[in-house]
Amino acid sequence: MRRFPLLLSLVASAALLSACASMDDKSNPMSFFVTSTNMGKGADLGGLEGADKHCAALAKSVGAGSGTWRAYLSTTGSGSVNARDRIGNGPWVNAKGLTVASNVEELHGNNRLAKVTALTEKGEEVKGRGDTPNQHDILTGSAPDGKAVPGDKDTTCGNWTKSGAGSAIVGHSDRTGLDESAPAKSWNSSHATRGCDIASLNATGGNGYFYCFAAKR
Repeated sequence: MRRFPLLLSLVASAALLSACASMDDKSNPMSFFVTSTNMGKGADLGGLEGADKHCAALAKSVGAGSGTWRAYLSTTGSGSVNARDRIGNGPWVNAKGLTVASNVEELHGNNRLAKVTALTEKGEEVKGRGDTPNQHDILTGSAPDGKAVPGDKDTTCGNWTKSGAGSAIVGHSDRTGLDESAPAKSWNSSHATRGCDIASLNATGGNGYFYCFAAKR
């Protein structure tokens, strides 16, 4: 006879948790972040689909999982994809509520990205130049305009499926490099990695992180 009240209690608890999750999604307006963890296989992200799922999972972990989350990554070759075309129209807000860019053009122009604004989903700064270890290299595979890099050279670690030989274009999340050149200060197109494995990414100042944007909320 005690099972029925217990069942009602479990159902009520499940409903409460669901309601809280829904409220969290609505109360967290974040629509941009840098991944706080890598996927464990260097630049092998499971392609765009795997990267998108990682973005969605991290967003959900902080109560911002509703909508469509996309990784800011380009692909090359037949049917190439431009990172800028994947992320919606903006505006994009970081975990602290600051708008980092109002639209795609501003994102690829005079945006507000810097070390203190290019935050993880947890609202934490990514370790940059001068920190130990430096992890400011963010995978993008993109040219400065957010489009795929033309040509036959591997700039996306085999369209995000390689964890060994190969290379990928990265940007600097802290907008800081070895000099004052435009590439050194670029958030999305600074230089190529030495390889696609995690050791090679670490060697050039990265840790397999990438940008995530809410394409639709």
